[in-house]
Amino acid sequence: MSQPLRGKVALVAGATRGAGRGIAVELGAAGATVYVTGRSTRARRSEYDRPETLEDTADLVTEAGGHGIAVPTDHLEPAQVRELVDRIDGEQGRLDVLVNDIWGGEKLFEWDKAVWEHDLAGGLRLLRLAVETHVITSHHALPLLLRGPGGLVVEMTDGTAEYNRDTYRVNFFYDLAKSAVLRMAFSLGHELGPRGATAVALTPGWLRSEMMLDVYGVREDNWRDALDKTPHFAISETPRYVGRAVAALAADPEVSRFNGRSLSSGGLAQEYGFTDLDGSRPDAWRYLVEVQDPGRPADTTGYR
Repeated sequence: MSQPLRGKVALVAGATRGAGRGIAVELGAAGATVYVTGRSTRARRSEYDRPETLEDTADLVTEAGGHGIAVPTDHLEPAQVRELVDRIDGEQGRLDVLVNDIWGGEKLFEWDKAVWEHDLAGGLRLLRLAVETHVITSHHALPLLLRGPGGLVVEMTDGTAEYNRDTYRVNFFYDLAKSAVLRMAFSLGHELGPRGATAVALTPGWLRSEMMLDVYGVREDNWRDALDKTPHFAISETPRYVGRAVAALAADPEVSRFNGRSLSSGGLAQEYGFTDLDGSRPDAWRYLVEVQDPGRPADTTGYR
């Protein structure tokens, strides 16, 4: 199997589950050494209180063909992030890919609550987890990434810049968090581009994460059973799909053409030709605009 990222070093911040895990595994499949971080370990769970662990992700990276290294890290603690980057520097002497996928807000936002109705502590905690962590991580990691040419920073968010510009996303705090990360990639593009690196924002589509599958009471092998209650879930994708998008970007010698831009897994699948695990190419954001949001019946024909 081709491993175009053999010899490359990546840091996936927020890799315990979901998109972060999918990205880490696909970077490993492409041959990279992948440092994976998060707060849920075999010894201690985060407030999510879920079974997925950071060590499990590292094992999956190694099984895929890379080298997974789990480093428990709270990205709200600058000292811990500094120690993480110092460790990568000491062990590898380089950093080629930084993926800022830290989120942690599922239990903090309230659907369709106005800012004055929403729990303030929960909203502010969401912003800290979704935005401040990315800033802290970039502050400490980017000097190492810039040490060599061609570095890539991927800011993970929910929604493209175009979609989020015209669409109210869940509530004030959620909308602000996801839009801030989009702008973060734009700003980093201006700062990194002249220094030989690239920054992009990337969104998956409707993600069949571990938590989403639990919400619908299904597993990956029978996820279509959820379509009886939620027909538009037919456009959903696995976390490995957006992982393949990141791996394709990291292996592209011309990736700088995307600098500062907002990208999606479905859009990049058309660009690079990769597929989801089932061989399809779901294009969720085009589907949302053209089918789901206008209230048309669920039909993924031409969209996956």
